[in-house]
Order: sequence, then structure tokens, then C-alpha cells
Amino acid sequence: MIPRLKPFLDRSELWASWRPSPDAVQRFECEFAKAFGGHHGIAFPYGRTAMRALLESLQIRDQEIILPAYTCVVVAHAIVLSGNRCRFVDATLTDYNMNLDQVEAAIGQRTAGIVPTHLFGYPLDLDRFDQIVDAAERRLGRKLLIVHDCAHSFGARWRGRLVTAERDAALFGLGISKLMTSVFGGMLVTGDERLAARLRAWREARVTGGSIHRWVRRLYLLATYAAFDPRLYGLVRWIESETPLLDRLTKAYHLDDCIRFPPDADGVMTDVEAQVGLAQLKKYDEVVARRVAHARYYAAHLSDVEQWRLPPLVDGATYSHYVVRVPDRGGEMSRFLRAGVQVGQLIDYSVPHMKSYAPISGPGEWPNSLMLSQHLINLPVHADLTDAERARVVEIAREEGRKAA
Repeated sequence: MIPRLKPFLDRSELWASWRPSPDAVQRFECEFAKAFGGHHGIAFPYGRTAMRALLESLQIRDQEIILPAYTCVVVAHAIVLSGNRCRFVDATLTDYNMNLDQVEAAIGQRTAGIVPTHLFGYPLDLDRFDQIVDAAERRLGRKLLIVHDCAHSFGARWRGRLVTAERDAALFGLGISKLMTSVFGGMLVTGDERLAARLRAWREARVTGGSIHRWVRRLYLLATYAAFDPRLYGLVRWIESETPLLDRLTKAYHLDDCIRFPPDADGVMTDVEAQVGLAQLKKYDEVVARRVAHARYYAAHLSDVEQWRLPPLVDGATYSHYVVRVPDRGGEMSRFLRAGVQVGQLIDYSVPHMKSYAPISGPGEWPNSLMLSQHLINLPVHADLTDAERARVVEIAREEGRKAA
């Protein structure tokens, strides 16, 4: 079976995880920040922990933070759990990023910050965004906190500008499904020395850890190698979808419609994770180059598939996911699965429409976000995808059109 996602791992990460190094986390922070345009990298157990740390370390509380309605809900969780309120804006139907007209209208006296998300690896229009922020800061007479959510867009560029190097900070997740991974983990990158010091102080006061975490990370990494072995992946997918075994573990960490953090959200990044992350950094350019090649191949071979709306090809995009808008998501996912290909439904919710957020979402309508949550699939675009597998995905996608003809 061709998996919908797969980390780009080889022996180097495995060997790295068994080489203890007391300064590995510091080296990873430094190298990561250098790679993505910052002076300071601050590692956390999750990206969501980093977002909460940022707001709390700056003592931002009972304020509004503007963010997309169509995004990973954990960012909203961090905002709420830090004692603040989410102000949602709708998505566009072009690159699926936040609607900048609505951002401009949403900024008010209670606005403390904005979290622009570069979703699926597509860079937001930074020129227009900066104009909106600069005008709002002049009008309000104060600064707004701008945190670029780059969980899907490590290294993405808007007209040559690195989105991860903009404004106050850039936020990253480093889980096993990201563009690059440190097994678990998150990172916040900033060019502000005082902000970095505040974040480190918050981390020192809050996070916990121990040798048991190292062993958990090593075992998880070993399990990942086994799970994505082509001979075993079909069985793993069956266990995931047809039994409660993996579902219970998943819900402990990713029960999206509960405003909470996972049980180890105040853990520390271990040297095991940092060593894996350092090994992955060396591969990053290759990972992005392969994803871009896959996206261009799909664009060239799927443009005439009936009722499919392909995503745009954008210079500077990293294609963390290749998302296609389809009329019947469930039907397409089942059709691909029968043919031995797993396609995904990454964000299958609009945050303000969720049960836990509907009562606290504030004013607004988000029809595009709701529609996207119901009609997007993502085709396999991971760096480990072979040319033959990619061609097979295209063959299955075009099969229905041939039958109809």
C-alpha cells in the first residue's frame, strides 16, 4: 500500500538516536534557527507548547488573537489555554490561507496579535499582510505580536522572502508527519534576543523530563521504521482504522474537539530528538525538492480529471501536502484505498464550527473553511514516494474518468 504520508528516514536517524550528547538540544536549536532565518531557536515538546509559552511569557492575557478558521486546532487550543480569545477569519479558495480582507477588518482595540498560517506549504502574501499590520499599528498606536505558523512551510518563500524569518517569531511542529521531524518536538525561531530569553525562562520554570523520555522517543522511532515498512503498512493501517488499539493512543494526544494539551505537553525535548532533528536538517533541501517535483507532476497529469480542483503551483511553496478539492471526499478516499493507495483528509474541521469552539468563536461566518473541511483530500507527496508510486496515484485518479467515457 502507498501511504498518504511517510517520514524521510534512513539509518542516519537511527544511529543518531543512539548517540547521547549533552549539548544536542542546544546545537539543534542553533542549527535550526540558522536554517530558517532566525538568530534564536527555542525547543519545546510540541509547537502548541511553544505558542502557549510565547503568549504567557509576554503576559498577554484576556486579549484577542486573530487566526484562520481553517487551520490545525492546536494553535487555537494554545491561545485559549493561555487565557486569551480566538478571533477567526475565513480561508480563501485559492491557496487556502487566511482571507486578508477579513484580517484587516478584524483588527481592533482588543487585538494583541495575529497568527498567519502558511497552510499546506503555500506562502501567504507577505506584502499585503505587512501593509495591513503596519497600518493597524499606526492606527492603534502600539505593536501587534505576529507569529508565523510555519508547521507546513519550513523554508517557504514569498517572492524570495523566507516566511520563517518574518516579524516576531515563527512556529514549527516537528512531529513524525511534518516536512522534517525530531520524532516529537516543536520549535520557535525568533530574531529578538529579549523574547528568546523570556521563552527560555518560561521553559526552565515549566518543563520536566527524565531518562524515561529518551527511551520512549527511541522506541517510538523504532516503531515508525517498522510501521512504514511496505510489508507491514497495510496491517498497520488496518489496525489503525478497524481496531481501537491505535485509536486510544491517538485520542490521548489528538482529541481535537477538546480544548486541552496532551499529557506530556510540559515535557522537555530530549537529546535523542535533537540528534534525529540534526540528521533531518541535512536532508531538508532534498525533501523539499522531491515534494516540489511530485506537485509539478500531479499538476501536469491531473489537470483534466473531471470535477477535481487542483491546488495552485506557487513559486516558493514547499508542498507539505498536495490538496485536491473533490465533490465526494469519502468516495474518493474509498476508491483509492481499494486500489492500494491511502489519501488523506488532514484538517477535517473548521475550528469555529467545532463543538468546543462554537460557543466562544465570536462574530463571523466562515463558509469557505467549512466547505474545505468537507471536500479536500491530500495525495501522497512525501519525499520517499517513488516515480512508479506517483504514476500509480495518477493512474487511479484518472481511472474514474475513463470509466465515465
